Amino acid sequence: MVYLIAVCTPFGQRAENALFSKEVGAEPAWIYDWSGSAYQSWALPPLEQSAMPTLLVGIAVIAAVTLVRRCWWQGCAATGIVMVTLGSKELTRMILPRPDLVDARVSLIEPSFPSGHVAIPAGLALGAALVASPRIRPYVTAAGMLWLAVTAGAVQATYHHRPSDVLGSTLLACACYSLAARLLPPADAPGVTRRPRALPAVALALSAAGALVAGARDDSVTQSLVFAAAAFLCAALFWFTTAEGPAHTARRTRPALG
Repeated sequence: MVYLIAVCTPFGQRAENALFSKEVGAEPAWIYDWSGSAYQSWALPPLEQSAMPTLLVGIAVIAAVTLVRRCWWQGCAATGIVMVTLGSKELTRMILPRPDLVDARVSLIEPSFPSGHVAIPAGLALGAALVASPRIRPYVTAAGMLWLAVTAGAVQATYHHRPSDVLGSTLLACACYSLAARLLPPADAPGVTRRPRALPAVALALSAAGALVAGARDDSVTQSLVFAAAAFLCAALFWFTTAEGPAHTARRTRPALG
C-alpha cells in the first residue's frame, strides 16, 4: 500500500518530490558531517561506505550471542530476518518500477523504494532482539529503535531517500520478524516481554529526539518535520512489532488448567 500510494499515483509522487529542492542538496542537513556525504567524512553506520561492514559485524554479533546462549532456533530465525529483509529489499526494488507520472527531473525518477540503508538497522536490530535474553531484550529493542530512527531521518535529510522508502524497509523487516516469531517452536518463540514501566516513554522520547535531529535541515522547517515524522513512525512500528509475542504463541505456551 505504501508503494501504491506514494509511487504509483501522481499526487503521491508530487508530494514526495516536493520535499527535494532543486537548488540545494545534502549540505543543509544537520547530520551532513556524519553522513559520509562530505569529503573524507566519517559515516555514521550504516550510511555510505559503512553499510557493508555494519551488516557483517551485526551478523557476527548475532552469531556470537547464539553460540553463547545456545539458542539455535532463535539464532537461525534472527539471521533469516536479516537475510530475508535485505533480499526482499533487493527483489522489491527490481520488480517494482517507479513510473514517471508527473514529468519529474531525471534525478527523481530512479527507483529508490525501499531503502537499503534503513533495511540494515531494522533487520539487525530485530534479529538482535530475537536472540537477546528476555531480561535485556527491552533495552536491545530501545537501542535498535533509536538507531533506526536516526538512520531513517538521516537518509531523508541528505536526500538519499523519500519517506515512503524508509517506511517500506521498516515494514519489510517487521513483517519478517513477525513471520519468524510465528514459525519458531513454542518454547523458543518470543512471548510477552515485561518491560520497566518507564522504558516505553523513554525509548519513544529518545527516538523522537533522534528522528528530529537526524531529519532536520537548515533550509526548511516543513521538510525537517516531515522527515522526522516518517523516521519516528519507523521507530514506532519497530517498537510495537516487538512489544508482544504473537497471540497464538501466548495461548499455546499458557499452562493448561486443571
